[in-house]
Amino acid sequence: MPQVLTAKGRSTRARIVQAAAELVAEKGAAAMSLDDVCERAHVSRSQLYHYFDDRDDLVRAVINATTDSVLLAQDGLLDHLDTWTGLDRWFRALVALQEGREARGGCPIGSLVGQLAERDPGARENLADGFKRWEGHLREGLERMQDRGRLSVHADPASLATSTMALLQGGLLLTQVRRDPKQLRTALAAARVLLRSAAA
Repeated sequence: MPQVLTAKGRSTRARIVQAAAELVAEKGAAAMSLDDVCERAHVSRSQLYHYFDDRDDLVRAVINATTDSVLLAQDGLLDHLDTWTGLDRWFRALVALQEGREARGGCPIGSLVGQLAERDPGARENLADGFKRWEGHLREGLERMQDRGRLSVHADPASLATSTMALLQGGLLLTQVRRDPKQLRTALAAARVLLRSAAA
């Protein structure tokens, strides 16, 4: 059974995950050492192993925390993807976020894929689940649109959501490598055309 943590325990665990996430962002997952994590989080090895079975367990916690962070950054938007206005607002917010970051960093979840997906099957599953959680908000929004007659009865919300996420991820990748938020704007414009083509 999962251990029940006290408030202090939850705080310590969160501090360890935050330290690990920062080190992964700075050095990459392969270069992150548990000694570095302990030093940054101000914990001992025994404390770290109290909360995590091993290094891989900690990395998976970083993936989950990263997904939570990505979804939190879109708080207030993801629950309103069931109108064309809501979708347009989401697309604009995603571009604005990249503009604010000066097109640096790319997708926090996507940046972990290249580092972990082929090395650790468990991590790959966690990453896939992270994308599934994100995509699920869009799929559910499109399903509600379909239920209200705003999306064609012949449309497949799941396929549309996957296609939109693929365009979003490609746009984020090009934005990062070209340091140009217009790349994401162009990709999302294509996603909008795709979605509108399925309108009732």
